This record gives sequence, structure tokens and C-alpha cells, in this order.
Amino acid sequence: MPIVALSQADWHDHVARVMIQALRDTLGVQQRCALSLSGGNTPRALYTRLAMPDMHHAVDWTRVHLFWGDERYVSPTDPRSNFRMVYESWLQYSPIPPENYHPIPTDCPDPSECARRYELELRHYFGGAIPAFDLTLLGLGEDGHTASLFPGDAALHAWHQWVAVGHAPVEPRIRITLTLPVLNASKQVWFLVAGASKRKVLQRVWQGDLSLPASHIQPAGELIWWIIRVLRRGDPGLQPWGGAPP
Repeated sequence: MPIVALSQADWHDHVARVMIQALRDTLGVQQRCALSLSGGNTPRALYTRLAMPDMHHAVDWTRVHLFWGDERYVSPTDPRSNFRMVYESWLQYSPIPPENYHPIPTDCPDPSECARRYELELRHYFGGAIPAFDLTLLGLGEDGHTASLFPGDAALHAWHQWVAVGHAPVEPRIRITLTLPVLNASKQVWFLVAGASKRKVLQRVWQGDLSLPASHIQPAGELIWWIIRVLRRGDPGLQPWGGAPP
């Protein structure tokens, strides 16, 4: 399980460049690429970096399709919407055609119907086979949640669904999320983790604490942890390292 530690100052540039290379490699062997995006605050800097002009021709974005790992059950214009965050920080500046966006619908009177609609969209895109995203981005909450899979919630055990309704301990409480079977079918999963407050939960995940949803992420492909730290005076430079977690 590779782990890469980066300073807060430049992590978004490094991760963006590695992502571009991963997309190029994928498009070198297949016609299109499916990328599942994370919401939350941490990936915003990455999306902002991808929006910069030098990234516009770094890869053939017309062949990249974007999906969302989870969404708050709010309007896409709501400030809390994951789609809105990605659109405002990246997509409005990007050459990715809008027909390649596959946001989770939130306009149903019942969130379960929105989950069913998104599962149908996934079935259409992936030809009925379980979705195998080429790259899935995930975050890590202080309570060990990832996507909108929260400790103790029924969505964590939705083994026969691809998309489920989740319930968060904070507002907005209703979420729509990809389930563990889908996340674990990914060819690559990257966790983006920032902040000293995540240190304890990160160690628990690495130790295999199965009470934490993030501990259940064991993808078919490669799992990479991108750890973003603030360098304090006197700290040594952070270098990438691989192998088992320390």
C-alpha cells in the first residue's frame, strides 16, 4: 500500500501531475476513462489546480467521464453540494464537455429514487457490469467515514446495491453514496488526507479497525494514501515512501 507524504504548499500540483499521467496511461489502452470524484474541503485545491490553463491540453479531456462518489441531498446550486464545489473550482474552466459529467441526481422527492436513478446511469455506462472506475478519489473524516459511508449506518452494509442512501451525523443528514462493492471494484483508489486532526483516525484505519468505514476500502486495484501535512519550523523535508504504513 503506497503512502506519499507531501507538504501542504505543493501537494495539489504533485497529485495533479500524477493524476494526469494516470489518465494518459489509461487512455493509452482504452477509449475512455471513468473518474469518481470526492467532495469535501481537501480535494478542492486539487480541482483548482486541474482548472489551470496548463492542464487544459495535458490529456484528452473529451474522453474522460466524471462521476461522484457521494452527494448531499440538496440542490446542485446549494453551497453544500459536492457537484457545485467541483463545478466552481474546476469544471467551469475545464474543456471537459458537460455530457461527460455524471452527477448524482438530487431532484427526486425521495432520495431512494435518486439512488436508483444513479445506479441505472452506472449500469448504462458500464454495460451492466459492476462499475470499475479507473480512478476513485476518497477523503477521510475524523470519525472514519469515507464517501458518505458513516460508522453504524445501514449504507455501510448495502452489499447488493451500487448506490445507497446514507445518513450523516451532521447536516445535511441525508446523503447518496456509492457502496463498498463499487468503491472496492476500482482499478485505483486514492485517499486524500489533510490535517493533524486526522492523525489518530488514520492510524486506526491502517491498523485495520473495522468499526471505521474507511478500513473496509480494499480495492481490486492499487490503493494510495496521499498524506498532506503542514511543515513546521525544524521539520525535515517530507519524502515519498512506500510499503506498509509506519
